[in-house]
Amino acid sequence: MAGSEGHLSLTPSAGSVIVGAVLVQILVFPGVQPLDVVGPHEVFVGAERYLAAQSARTPGGARYDVELVGSIDGPVPGESGLQLVATATTETARTDVHTLVVPGGDGVDAVCRDERLLSWIERRARRATRVVSVCGGALVLAAAGLLDGRRAATHWRRVDQLRRDHPAVSVDPDSIFVRDGNVWTSAGVTAGIDLSLALVEDDIGARAAQTIARHLVLFLRRPGGQSQFAAPVWTSGSDHDGVRAAQALIHEDPADDLPVRRLAERAGMSERHFARVFAADVGCPPGRYVERVRTEAARRCLETTDDGLAAIARRCGFGTAETFRRAFLRQVGVTPGAYRRRFTLTPTDHERNAS
Repeated sequence: MAGSEGHLSLTPSAGSVIVGAVLVQILVFPGVQPLDVVGPHEVFVGAERYLAAQSARTPGGARYDVELVGSIDGPVPGESGLQLVATATTETARTDVHTLVVPGGDGVDAVCRDERLLSWIERRARRATRVVSVCGGALVLAAAGLLDGRRAATHWRRVDQLRRDHPAVSVDPDSIFVRDGNVWTSAGVTAGIDLSLALVEDDIGARAAQTIARHLVLFLRRPGGQSQFAAPVWTSGSDHDGVRAAQALIHEDPADDLPVRRLAERAGMSERHFARVFAADVGCPPGRYVERVRTEAARRCLETTDDGLAAIARRCGFGTAETFRRAFLRQVGVTPGAYRRRFTLTPTDHERNAS
């Protein structure tokens, strides 16, 4: 799909939804995650090239302008040391913004304490047609008061922080991206590309988004949620002695028979009281927690062995391959076979035959 200069080779579109210029402003600040910036930037630039390739394009037709807006003058250091050069600062940036993008990165926490920058984001959001966050950028939008009463996504490592610091936000821990009105939020890092493709599709149609996704060698719609990429953030020990004892029993041997009755006995509580305390303290019922721990054990088997699904199901406490498949799909969002194909380095016969 790339030409001799690396540009997109595109088929003209039959038309577009947006009219006139769309100014996309991407905020950059010290400690920003560069991929949160570069991913959306490349998608929107690809969309502009797509529109430019339309043979019937007329003056005043749809187009994208992409502008990096720095919170400081000069090169902006990313969290990995990579420097980004903004074309404007918050003092000089144009005000006719259509789409405001706030990325994440280690610098997010400092931005959340910067009242001047938060005020700029809040004012700019009022002018914008839509507001977008990538990864931990959701914390910035929340700190600016833009997510209260809304459903939002963020990187799985930031989920608990967003819930704790901003209880008025309904946090979706697994979605790749979430749209709530004119506010779009996305999960970690490359999820910003998924979200940007969705924005382009919303603006100028699926053909344009599919063309850009193909050029970037990406899914237009990635299967599953971010659980398939996340470490198990839910396995921290409880502060409640009885619940912690039950958790220890589960982790000792996930494949063991682990009914609520046995877990309650380990906790020294009645079944009903234990189930209520466990759910309140851990955030899910005991049975669902057992399923999560078994699923994590199965993930490791899928990544590191070429054992068949039936063998993994027995080893991890699911009993049958079908029960394993249903539980894995429920917890991770993809089938065990699809997960193995995606996260195992060397293909095996089991991967090719698993479903």
